[in-house]
Amino acid sequence: MASSLLYCPTLPPQNPNKTLFLSTRSLSRFSVSLTTRSSKLPFFLHWRSSGGILPRPPSVSSEHLSSAPADSKNYEFSDTGGEVELRLDIKSLNVESSSDVFVDADDTALLIRAKSAGILKTLIDVKQLFERVKSSETIWYIDEEQLVVNLKKFNPDLKWPDILESWESLTRGISQLLKGTSIYIIGDSTEINEAVAKEIATGIGYMPLSTSELLEQYAQQSIDSWVASEGADSVAEAEGVVLQNLSSQARAVVATLGGKHGAASRFDRWRHIHAGFSVWVSKSEAPDEASAKEEARKHVQEGSVAYTNADVVVKIGGWDKDYTRDVAQCCLSALKQLTLSDKNLTGKKSLYIRLGCRGDWPDIKPPGWDPSSGVDPPMES
Repeated sequence: MASSLLYCPTLPPQNPNKTLFLSTRSLSRFSVSLTTRSSKLPFFLHWRSSGGILPRPPSVSSEHLSSAPADSKNYEFSDTGGEVELRLDIKSLNVESSSDVFVDADDTALLIRAKSAGILKTLIDVKQLFERVKSSETIWYIDEEQLVVNLKKFNPDLKWPDILESWESLTRGISQLLKGTSIYIIGDSTEINEAVAKEIATGIGYMPLSTSELLEQYAQQSIDSWVASEGADSVAEAEGVVLQNLSSQARAVVATLGGKHGAASRFDRWRHIHAGFSVWVSKSEAPDEASAKEEARKHVQEGSVAYTNADVVVKIGGWDKDYTRDVAQCCLSALKQLTLSDKNLTGKKSLYIRLGCRGDWPDIKPPGWDPSSGVDPPMES
């Protein structure tokens, strides 16, 4: 079963008014908006816990609110270890006193406004901070011509590349969490798997690999002709051998075969995929949000398809290659939350590889365990 199911809704390009969700099972902690590079494709990240979903930052409504969007880089940012600091130039606003400044922070979002000439202007609106903060410990003050905001980090060891979670900050900051662990992109579509894997690899500086390309180079024929001549089982078995050879490869993003001839679609071919972080990119046919959530939940609970072995599940409402980066960003965001939820995961993956990828993920057996017998070795006295 997947160790986490991430709901990360995406908007199908063919319908700009409908939003579908991607899911996460046990690691959810908050609900916030994700910044994307296209206003036509909003993402939302839902991370739940037994304590419920944290509220989004309060909406801003005022007849005097400036409608002009704030410049996304009109600030200075620094990470000092336990805190992050944001500095905004307010000289041109002619702010008369601190009472004209409004700093609204919660654990995952930040909204800063200032009153200038009687008009309330948005200086910065971060709907998704790079990571959580202790909002109750937020400090802000005016330093000459700058507004300074200090946020206490929830995870002081995590280095923030920027104040907000974006494609740029995720690609710069994810390596410290992955620690060289490879990523496997799985799902029914080889095209989607390859596009997303290449985008992620290029962004984070990993090696992009495609089992489809490797198999076609070896067989000197297309995957389709191979399936037609020798059957889907033959292709799945061959991909399993490729995955075995790649299981010790660090810093790679591997795109696997989609469809029934792909190894990832078969429960007995997962032992080497578990060597890295696996992301199931799944197209949803659900007509609405609630149905999409139920669809993802049902898949995981039933475990009827092998893809539910994935560490993270990302459901998309549609596919257009022009939105590859948005889907890749959602995958990285999910992996960030997964690795932050259990800081021992990368070490556990490394141990799994050193013991030979025996298929005992996530409950790794002691050294000497024989996967064919299923019997644990005797404990040393």
